[in-house]
Amino acid sequence: MAKKTMSSHKTAATPKPQDLDVRPGQSVELLKELHILTREGKLNQDSRRKLKQVYHLFQFIEKLLLDLPSSGAGPTLADHGAGKSYLGFIIYDLFFKALGQGTIYGIETRSELVVSSQALAQRLGFERMQFLNLSVAESAQSDALPAQIDVVTALHACDTATDDAIAFGLQKKAQYMVLVPCCQAELARALNQNKALNLQRTPLAELWRHPLHTREMGSQLTNVLRCLYLESQGYAVTVTELVGWEHSMKNELILAKYTGQKKRASGERLQALLQEFGVEELMGARYPVAMN
Repeated sequence: MAKKTMSSHKTAATPKPQDLDVRPGQSVELLKELHILTREGKLNQDSRRKLKQVYHLFQFIEKLLLDLPSSGAGPTLADHGAGKSYLGFIIYDLFFKALGQGTIYGIETRSELVVSSQALAQRLGFERMQFLNLSVAESAQSDALPAQIDVVTALHACDTATDDAIAFGLQKKAQYMVLVPCCQAELARALNQNKALNLQRTPLAELWRHPLHTREMGSQLTNVLRCLYLESQGYAVTVTELVGWEHSMKNELILAKYTGQKKRASGERLQALLQEFGVEELMGARYPVAMN
């Protein structure tokens, strides 16, 4: 009698979420729709890095959402510079979906991304996600958002968009702001314009004499001023790393919690820094109420 032969070909097993560093409760189908996972359920190195960043940020945001006082309508979160809304979709999937209340607003200037995010939310049944084709500055005046927002996020909002997100959070009386700044170029340009004068005025100008140092100093000073501004407006501020530097060079995470205790000294230091670096003309445009 002929012996049965076993085929050497085996069907590849579908990866399990725990094998992909996917959080418990996370929809694998959502990650496929976001193209973080391939259609076969695989995760490449670039997607793994992206997912790690979003998950790490979610860990911070989840704690803030849990700390909010309960309300009938649930928490509200505005995500500025939402892009493809990776962060918003994952927060909704892991937190808002089970909560059964609350709304996430994705603010994005690129209309095609807003349209695709709206379509994805509809397919997934994420009915309490709204997407608005607005700039951060425009969103502060839009009737499509409520008068108060609990949590404001801005992940890699470029250049002055982070400042606009802070202004939005102040106007909306946000309880928390979660900011990961990117491409802080405005202050570097101002430092560059006044470089020759400042080199004559103070030896500190050596810190930004070379173009590379100008960019780095502009980035560092911008975030220091943002933190002082938030403190002057009644927020307790923590600055930490988002993830390891091997994953992203845009890695500074600013967490601000509203306490109502405005620090006049922080406003005074902010003004003194602007004067010391010869960029006090920014005071009115970026920090209009720092001394109040």
